[in-house]
Amino acid sequence: MKIPCVYILTNYTRSTLYVGVTSDLVGRMWKHKTKFYLHSFSAKYNVCYLVYYEVCEDMLTAIWREKQIKNLVRRKKILLIEKHNPQWEDLSDSL
Repeated sequence: MKIPCVYILTNYTRSTLYVGVTSDLVGRMWKHKTKFYLHSFSAKYNVCYLVYYEVCEDMLTAIWREKQIKNLVRRKKILLIEKHNPQWEDLSDSL
């Protein structure tokens, strides 16, 4: 089943944030964690910890929301993460 969502990943030190969109979050997380795309941004910076995601009504809404989040300054992205996940836990384990 396709479930459109936007998500934020980080690395172990929380120094890098990655905002993405997908219709298969479980599959996408597998690709990030296994570095399926060896030369991708997420593989290069070891960005594989899911710290935030939100489900959207449809893919167009998810893409719009991804662009909105990408345009936030880092401080506001952190506030968004900490509002829903104050401990920055890896949420991929609970998918």
